[in-house]
Amino acid sequence: QVQLVESGGGLVQAGGSLRLSCAAPGSIFTQYAMGWFRQAPGKDREFVAAIRRSGAITYYTDPVKGRFTISRDNAKNTVYLQMNSLKPEDTAVYYCAASDCSGLGCLRLMLKYNYWGQGTQVAVSS
Repeated sequence: QVQLVESGGGLVQAGGSLRLSCAAPGSIFTQYAMGWFRQAPGKDREFVAAIRRSGAITYYTDPVKGRFTISRDNAKNTVYLQMNSLKPEDTAVYYCAASDCSGLGCLRLMLKYNYWGQGTQVAVSS
């Protein structure tokens, strides 16, 4: 099935920045909303951010508002997550996903995503 590929994770000190990238097949990318989820050790996977097909509308979970920015380049079939002012609580495995639904109500839910990447680890030291 369709496989997404994340990159850009790594180790960073608190206050630092990272940019995650996610590549998707060109045959489906522009037809799907894209989202980022994360899962910290011992915790459930949670919604982080999502972007509509056109890129005109974005959604964020409260803890990352003002610090993270999701964007997409449809010409490159790539979605990004720019993470600034990172905190230790941002430490998690970050997953990229694609959904054929729209709106925050569905894009916050894991079960609404059709395709997923393998995940990339982000570790923020204090």
